[in-house]
Amino acid sequence: MSERPLVLPFDPAGIVLDRRRGLSQQLYQALRTRVLDGRLSSGTRLPATRDLASMLALSRNSVVRAYDQLYAEGYIESRVGDGTYVTKLSTQLSTGLSLGLSTGLSTFEQENTGDLSSGARTSEPLLRLKKHHLAPPKSGAPRAFRVGIPAFDLFPFDVWAKLQAGFWRNPDPAQLGYGDPAGEAVLRELIAAYLRRSRGLSCVAEQIVITSGAQQAISLCAQLLLQPGDAVAVENPGYRAAGHAFAVAGAKVVGVAVDHDGMDCSRLAQVADCRLAYVTPAHQYPTGVTMSLARRLELLAWAERGDGWIIEDDYDGEYRYSGAPLSPLAALDRGGRVLYVGTFGKIAFPALRLGYLVLPPRLVEAFSQGRALAVRHSEVGSQCVMAEFMAQGHFQRHIRRMRKAALSRRNVLKAGWPEDVAGLGPMPEVAAGLHVKVDVDNLAREQELLARAAEVGVEISPLSGYWLPDSEVPVDKRAGLVLGFAAVPEGEIAEALMRLRKAWRR
Repeated sequence: MSERPLVLPFDPAGIVLDRRRGLSQQLYQALRTRVLDGRLSSGTRLPATRDLASMLALSRNSVVRAYDQLYAEGYIESRVGDGTYVTKLSTQLSTGLSLGLSTGLSTFEQENTGDLSSGARTSEPLLRLKKHHLAPPKSGAPRAFRVGIPAFDLFPFDVWAKLQAGFWRNPDPAQLGYGDPAGEAVLRELIAAYLRRSRGLSCVAEQIVITSGAQQAISLCAQLLLQPGDAVAVENPGYRAAGHAFAVAGAKVVGVAVDHDGMDCSRLAQVADCRLAYVTPAHQYPTGVTMSLARRLELLAWAERGDGWIIEDDYDGEYRYSGAPLSPLAALDRGGRVLYVGTFGKIAFPALRLGYLVLPPRLVEAFSQGRALAVRHSEVGSQCVMAEFMAQGHFQRHIRRMRKAALSRRNVLKAGWPEDVAGLGPMPEVAAGLHVKVDVDNLAREQELLARAAEVGVEISPLSGYWLPDSEVPVDKRAGLVLGFAAVPEGEIAEALMRLRKAWRR
């Protein structure tokens, strides 16, 4: 005669419910936690729903809903004619050893935000990400002199809202499914036409892949063009977020000095096993210099000789204050070596998250496939609205308005710049872009000026933060200030300058 299994008693002690919140959810959570931490062992018989409702002074419906959820997730089981029991779980759980299983409803809790390198088995990408990640962006409303922010106050939001409402009022069902991972065809056609007309870049829509901003475009390049251990040349000082993307992909990031002509290509040629060079030739970030024609040709020759690639980040090329915007480096490329990165973030607003890549024809299919694996395709509404915004002529008119406003704001900054502050250099000429770099004598003085600016509510970026940590350049030679001048109107710029003069002359 077989022995009956041991039936452990149910103890409701410790189940305290807040009557102001959902009772069935609280009961479900309390019972689930007890199963996971071993207080309710495998085989424990649970009271009938009516009995447990009486024990806890609940409605029977609340208990039924809690039991139903536990049934659905496999924590309890019903035995016909015999009642409800805790499911037979693994030996570890039945003895109360939950082995780190979360008893909360979410795994994203404070105690889980530990050191990525502390685990016994941590992937190489996680370790690289620990060393190369982006700092949180500056939040809140734009203020002087935030870098990388255009004039939000001039964007025609009324026009944008009408176009967006028109799209969503009666959307084409064909656009509501899974679209082309390379992006909406009409937007790609309009971008190609714009680049041919205004930038002298001969390209067709089939070479363009839409991305979620310039950063995703750079990350795609890192993922698809590099192998772990490849060397990547970046401008030093330069855009650190690009270097982080290459490092997380497993590349060795090598800083190459920048002078008044742009990246020093003689030093680039000395970088061993270099597969890729990342440059901002129209308006170097953050020094503001323009790459000379001789350097551009030298850089293209380097790529041809070594079967390398060049990423050209034209992040604010539309802003040139004397003459037309410069033709991109990609316009000189005859060997299919340049990948051109463009963005709408500096003309519209960064939150739009809309950028694009102009690719050599042989790379288009691979990049479309890579993007499909990452995000499937871009959000369709923003693409279609931007296409209509461009088709109706609003985009070109807005560029002209933004360029004129940025020039005016630059002039206010230049006119009001304090000239008699110890250790602070003069305001240089600003021929392009949305920011300017000002020299400072040494790092200690840089930090002092930044601290005093912060005290009076003025936001300035340190040039020292744009250098790679292992740079050969002496620390004091890395000092400087980087100021964006387009984010706020002229009156706010003048008022911020007045506060700076008082703070810096103390």
